[in-house]
Amino acid sequence: MIDDAILNFSPGSLTLLNGILAVVMFSIAIDLLPRDFRALAKGPKPLLVGLASQFLVLPVLTFLLVLVVQPPASVALGLMLVAACPGGNISNFITHRAGGNAALSVSMTAFATVGAILLTPLNIAFWGSLYDPSAAILRATSIDPVRIAITVGLMLVLPLVLGVTLNARRPDLTRKLRRPLQWLSMAIFIAFIVVALAANWAQFLAYAGGIAGLVVLHNALALGGGYATATLARLSPFDRRAVTIETGIQNSGLGLVLIFGFFGGLGGMAVVAAFWGIWHAISGLVLAGLMARTEAPR
Repeated sequence: MIDDAILNFSPGSLTLLNGILAVVMFSIAIDLLPRDFRALAKGPKPLLVGLASQFLVLPVLTFLLVLVVQPPASVALGLMLVAACPGGNISNFITHRAGGNAALSVSMTAFATVGAILLTPLNIAFWGSLYDPSAAILRATSIDPVRIAITVGLMLVLPLVLGVTLNARRPDLTRKLRRPLQWLSMAIFIAFIVVALAANWAQFLAYAGGIAGLVVLHNALALGGGYATATLARLSPFDRRAVTIETGIQNSGLGLVLIFGFFGGLGGMAVVAAFWGIWHAISGLVLAGLMARTEAPR
């Protein structure tokens, strides 16, 4: 049973993953300046629509998917946890490739990361408790929202603040660091996921086949939900591309940290988050290639 499977992940590996994600977040943050946040305060609609798509629409769609499919408890909770995470670290790069509003994408990542301190543990606890099988896991695990908030804060928000501060004070340095650091951090992150999966390859293969279709469907719902939300809110095609991609690219690395840090590496959850980390990059790049064929009106 996948609910009984446990993936092995040493405390040292978890610490390394925390560090990698902090570097990834820092590489995103050095693209931002305080004035970017002030500009959004004057015209916040696209940002608010994007955050609503990510933290409200996606969790609702995920819960409906779980109700229809009725997956095993750990798989259901894995889907809900991924949906509760902020936008992924490659969403900004993919939005740029798609010809969308990259500045909006970066700002959404930043604001969602800060909001995740409160909203990620709340969404996990709320939606997970509404599905009886996953509610049993939550009761047995008794996750501490404060500990999750501290984890998110140290791993994502602190690098965000440091990156914005450095970019404001030493733009000459951040210009040199930006591109190499983004590529390096992504390469290290992907390599780490590959190594982590290799250590649990037999278990991953045993369960990935049954979960792959569900993750693909979930990701399609996320992208479709982002597109529909932005369209109903009458955002420009330029902004709509950013909201679509930001909703469909989730921070599965953060999901893995929470799974191994708070759920003991529960098999279904870990396989869902790991497969998400692989698939959303593929689907996002394919979608970006299709979108880039036409220029988005602003």
